[in-house]
Amino acid sequence: MRTPRLRALALAAALLFGLTACGGESGDKDDSSSAGAGADGAGRFPVTIKHALGTTEIPAKPQRVATVNWANDEVPLALGVVPVGMARANFGDDDADGVLPWVEKRLKELGAKTPVLFDETDGIDFEAVADTKPDVILASYSGLTKQDYETLSQIAPVVAYPEAAWATPWRDIIRLNSKAIGLADEGDELIADLEGQIEKTAAKYPQLKGKSAMFMTHVSSKNVSQVGFYTTHDTRTQFFTDLGLKIPASVSGPSASTKKFVLTKSAEHIDDFNDVDIITGYGDDTGELLKALKSDPLTSKLAAVKRDSLYLLPGSTPLATAANPTPLSIPYVLEDYVKALAEAADKAA
Repeated sequence: MRTPRLRALALAAALLFGLTACGGESGDKDDSSSAGAGADGAGRFPVTIKHALGTTEIPAKPQRVATVNWANDEVPLALGVVPVGMARANFGDDDADGVLPWVEKRLKELGAKTPVLFDETDGIDFEAVADTKPDVILASYSGLTKQDYETLSQIAPVVAYPEAAWATPWRDIIRLNSKAIGLADEGDELIADLEGQIEKTAAKYPQLKGKSAMFMTHVSSKNVSQVGFYTTHDTRTQFFTDLGLKIPASVSGPSASTKKFVLTKSAEHIDDFNDVDIITGYGDDTGELLKALKSDPLTSKLAAVKRDSLYLLPGSTPLATAANPTPLSIPYVLEDYVKALAEAADKAA
């Protein structure tokens, strides 16, 4: 149903983009100089970005930035740029307004209204994206398919993930998205600031250092016969190392032979995870999953379950959402998350 209108919108957007790129050349050069254009050319255009789905050239400093999929809006917002449109939050939204609390906080700090929210319940709403008339679309952390990428590219230049879907480290999310909008230097400063916050917070909990951790996922309280876990390609697992934790061989080993961000193991082989000191994962508000893990004849044998060195994030809450580190969520929940992991680490001592 969307296809005929999308073609028209994409054509209009492409024409508008071409006129903007040609007509605003001198102004774009000035903007680049005032937005982080150092000796290495950061902030100067055209900019070329290589990624897993191709190579994207952005001819001029974007004035209208759109973002799709998870967390890409947080990079421009953190750097003071309000997107014209972004994906509606579908997990961890505490007040059902489609905006995560740390994003809402940043919008208020910037004195900005909520951008157009793209409903991605059934996939990317290409018409809605086209309607915002963007001149760049940020998706460095995403699950774009080749077809998604090609369709979006009819609207504006698209920055996709560097290697694999949903596997972009938070630092690279910042680097790619900030480069695309001419704020690479500011992006590096943001990374350094977040690294400082992480280091300072982790230092308060020395019991974490050297402990091994696994992020469990896709496990239902009604069926614990299969145990899912995020691989080393996933940002949740990668974040453990930022906190001084280590990745156990039971996770790093299987991760080495795949690009998938989630793997599953039968509970019949639950002993393989006995090298895990701390288990965290998505729980539920009722505590049923924890009860199921402790009562099941197989999962109850797991060392971390026996000693209760687990931290199951409480349901679809902002804290559960922020276990996947993003530029604005890290400072928002860092203290609470690290403290809870440290309490689990105490039980693993």
